[in-house]
Amino acid sequence: MGTRIQGDVMSKKNPDLSVNFAGIRSPNPFWLSSGPPTNTAGQVMRAFDAGWGGAVWKTIGAQVRNTTSRYSAVNLGRQRMMGFSNIELISDRPVEDNLREIAEVKRRYPNNALVVSLMVEPKREAWHEIVRRAEDAGADGVELNFGCPHGMNERGMGSAVGQVPEYTEMITSWAKEAARVPVLVKLTPNITDIRATARAAKQGGADAISAINTINSITGINLDSLSPQPNVDGHSTHGGYCGPAVKPIALNMISECVKETGLPVSGIGGVSNWRDAAEFMLLGCGTVQICTAAMHYGFGIVDGMKNKLAEWMQSKGFASIEDFRGRTLDRVTDWGSLNLDYQIVARINPQTCIGCGLCVTACNDGAYQCIYTDRASDGFAGPENSVSLAKVPRVDEAACVGCNLCALVCPVDDCIEMVEVKTNPESGWPTQAAFA
Repeated sequence: MGTRIQGDVMSKKNPDLSVNFAGIRSPNPFWLSSGPPTNTAGQVMRAFDAGWGGAVWKTIGAQVRNTTSRYSAVNLGRQRMMGFSNIELISDRPVEDNLREIAEVKRRYPNNALVVSLMVEPKREAWHEIVRRAEDAGADGVELNFGCPHGMNERGMGSAVGQVPEYTEMITSWAKEAARVPVLVKLTPNITDIRATARAAKQGGADAISAINTINSITGINLDSLSPQPNVDGHSTHGGYCGPAVKPIALNMISECVKETGLPVSGIGGVSNWRDAAEFMLLGCGTVQICTAAMHYGFGIVDGMKNKLAEWMQSKGFASIEDFRGRTLDRVTDWGSLNLDYQIVARINPQTCIGCGLCVTACNDGAYQCIYTDRASDGFAGPENSVSLAKVPRVDEAACVGCNLCALVCPVDDCIEMVEVKTNPESGWPTQAAFA
């Protein structure tokens, strides 16, 4: 890791966003992941023109036929596509067409990273052939798709490989026998312990890992037609779930993969903005791959992500991605290693409280019954339009366990602050002096 740059040095120089990921150079860490946005040369070239550092070409290999419809989503309030699901398979275009377009893109954009996702039947000769053809087309790297959770797994490919460590190791080794460029292995999250397949990928010779692929899902049922979604002539099947909803799962699994293998990891799973990207990198990712957000908002989102990431890096004194990559990883530990003497309590700011009572209800019905509405007004005179003190809930700090629920449900940013207090070393509970 790099060191913090002091003084005015960083203020006069923009941070360097370029990365060298497992030997693949890219002008920035933002890559499009294998999927609909990387299905054609026209799309990938538009993405590179918009500022994306790299792209993983939509998986090529076995000939398939896709369904209509194929997408569905879960909305949360006004947030469209909070979770997104698809039953789409790999590219349904001829392999020859894809390879010809890959060569053209690489010829026109030699400085952008172009990785080709691959999936063929579990035969050594088939993997040797497709790897060599991708390399001959100009691929900077190949990504072995061991994650697709629907359709392809029923044919002995995709997650059918990624769920069995022995298969993961075996097919990775086949690809490495033929490959001259870096080999990335894309792992499925539909497994009890992703560390097992991460280890297998490393044992097979993988140069890097991509994680996570999509999660098995059924997004909903149409209550009028009674059909599961997406509707294919009244029927459906489990699909691959992605989008913002899967980010917490991805962060956990990625941290496990980084710790377990030490391999470079390209992070996937709900990355929608620069903050998400920074979080993935803080857990060790060298690049991030984005699909759902690009499908939702278009390729233009990358400009803001690059600018905002650079601004944050500059504010922290980070000159490059390597200066902060993995900085948070050591802070993810076992539960038994957590400091049980650390104690926080909730404190409500009467200046910003709107008296909605959500914290009272949440604490009493869902937590530890320590927030009350029995406060006297005490002649409180707050800012204009503020509620009277009598409507501001009171926290019994001696009973508060610092669970955070009240702060999470509060609709006013920073109205409820979780404050550290001194604890009694013997009991682990706050001392009386903490409430003075």
